[in-house]
Amino acid sequence: MPQAGEYRNQLEATGFVCHSDLHSDICVANEETRFDTKALAMYLPSSRRMPQVRRTIQPYARKEDETAMKLVTPAKILRGNIAPPSCNYNYDVPAVLFSSGGFTGNLFHEFNEVIIPLFITCHHFKSQLRFIVTDFKPWFVKKYDRILSHLSRYEVINPASNGSTVHCFPGAVVGLTYHDNLAMNSTHLPEGSSMHEFKQFLRESYNLNLKHAAQIKRPVLVLISRRKTRVFLNEAEMVGMMEELGFQVVGATPKRMSNLDEFSNVVNSCNVMVGAHGAGLTNALFLPEGAVMVQVVPLGLNWASNVYFGEPSHEMGVQYLEYKIEPKESSLFELYGPDHPVVADPASIFSKGYQAARAMYVDGQNVKINTLRFRETLNEALRLLGHSTRPS
Repeated sequence: MPQAGEYRNQLEATGFVCHSDLHSDICVANEETRFDTKALAMYLPSSRRMPQVRRTIQPYARKEDETAMKLVTPAKILRGNIAPPSCNYNYDVPAVLFSSGGFTGNLFHEFNEVIIPLFITCHHFKSQLRFIVTDFKPWFVKKYDRILSHLSRYEVINPASNGSTVHCFPGAVVGLTYHDNLAMNSTHLPEGSSMHEFKQFLRESYNLNLKHAAQIKRPVLVLISRRKTRVFLNEAEMVGMMEELGFQVVGATPKRMSNLDEFSNVVNSCNVMVGAHGAGLTNALFLPEGAVMVQVVPLGLNWASNVYFGEPSHEMGVQYLEYKIEPKESSLFELYGPDHPVVADPASIFSKGYQAARAMYVDGQNVKINTLRFRETLNEALRLLGHSTRPS
């Protein structure tokens, strides 16, 4: 892969450069660009000395996933032998074009493929840019208004809102830079940015008061309460055990979590988060530094639990514990019995393909926690926070 200096040299020489990797495509122009909202086409100025450009980009950072990309409309970038259309609107700041399609509607994917890549791509513009959002979803722009308005001081452009118009900018970025699951590589960013700076950005965007878990004097636990799959079947018993250990327990239902402006502050007031593997654990981004995330790992989901939340937790500034359920704690045990491959050999189910495994382990099981065994994990969380523990 070319180094950053090579990209800069190409951008200075030709006014245009692109980078592609497994997850995303991103193109940058540092000269006048004209965006046609109807054609979803970005026109670059023609020049005999510049190479022609005919490029199509799906501006969403999960291009390795065919299912996600079916929900992302391509945008075109064109230069050469085409007369750019006349401008209807002129701006003095560059544009950043991205899609709110793909897997938005799922909190993990919203942060993983849009919000964190937006921060990586845009924060160094210091709010001097204008967003063009394709596959425009009004609920998405409303939900993340605090983030979008902190990254840009200008109104978002919805290409589908006003027919065929041409918006002209002094430069443009098409697509977003992606590094890893809920993570960023600080060595590839200007000013040494990292997840530490991203969490500070979240605190500023959502007016979160607590930076470190030590500011919370007693153990306060937010329990992610699922309603459809990977449900805690004995949630009331779990809450009773948590309260016996001295935790103040805050329940987090899907409805409560849907208001991110309010729920981010709820999470920020807690020093422990407990939840089964799933998108709700993405809210750990709002935990104060040094807090503890406890991930309950259902049957068959060891790999996903580690890759999507376990590994990123350190960079998120939280301490991480996991509770791997025993087969008897899964609803699949009662349904299939201990010797069925679904219970005894999950790898054999995954060998049939992701959809078969997803139907079984992601969408098809609930969990009944052994509260005596889980008590040990929560005592460890108390130790990590420096609080006294209760005997099992």
